[in-house]
Amino acid sequence: MRVIRQDLHCDAVRITGGLPDRLKPAATEAAAAGLAVWLCPFLNDVTEDEVLAVVAVVADCAEHAERLRRDGAEVVLAVGSELTMFVLGYLPGDTLDQRAAALRTPAGQAALAGIPDRVNALLARAVAIARERFHGTLTYCSLPFERVDWEPFDVLATDAGYRGAELAPGYRDAMRAFAEAGRRLGKPTAITEFGCPSFKGAVDAGPHGFDIIEWDPDTARLLRLNGVYERDEPAQAAHLAELLDILAAEGVDAAFYYCFARYDLPHRDNPRDDLDLASPGLVRVRAGDAGPGWEPKAAFTALADRAER
Repeated sequence: MRVIRQDLHCDAVRITGGLPDRLKPAATEAAAAGLAVWLCPFLNDVTEDEVLAVVAVVADCAEHAERLRRDGAEVVLAVGSELTMFVLGYLPGDTLDQRAAALRTPAGQAALAGIPDRVNALLARAVAIARERFHGTLTYCSLPFERVDWEPFDVLATDAGYRGAELAPGYRDAMRAFAEAGRRLGKPTAITEFGCPSFKGAVDAGPHGFDIIEWDPDTARLLRLNGVYERDEPAQAAHLAELLDILAAEGVDAAFYYCFARYDLPHRDNPRDDLDLASPGLVRVRAGDAGPGWEPKAAFTALADRAER
């Protein structure tokens, strides 16, 4: 957190995850470092019957967020992130990969029609619980097709900040429309995820950059890359800077680069095993390193230079 504040010159950090016992200490450290804290519970494969688990995490985090806020920290609490993709039953599929693939099928497209009502009903319940415990700024990290009712929230936020070759033609217009939606409601806007991995071609891959990872079908653990890829850190850094320029020009109020580090994607000398090529992290995590464990990429310097302006 000190590196993010002092070396990267950032003024806010988004903290995500599904375990309150890890979320809360991270939020405390961020506040102590002088960062605005965006606390965003993030759960996967929760069923409709288990939706109260989502609310329970929100409630637990809300109480901690309120304590930080009362102590003087700037805190934004998200009541969830991309619920359509991570709650079972909204889209066809038992896994995240299956649900993502379903978006390109007739069954998935048919399911989209009923999603806004279901998502907004869940958000209304989560907001009611969060408001009982937290009196600061509230948001939700959305996807465009969820068509969120932003009335109960203080900030409009979306994780749909990624841009690949497929999305590039309409990207600027989409960011402008999102910012204008916030202005019509008199509320700020935030892009809560954008960025790309470190391999050559990742800029064009956009949100599909993780597709170069080979997973164990039985354990869902990372195995290796699915081929040999070339490192291209300058392209990753240039993409970061370009998107920040676009978001600023189109009136977006806040943007969060994803991410500082992917510790599950370490750098190794063998290109086939160099999982860092699939990582959008600002730093390379060194496998088995006994020291700090990471070293800056070109994107680290690009963000630091931009944030220092």
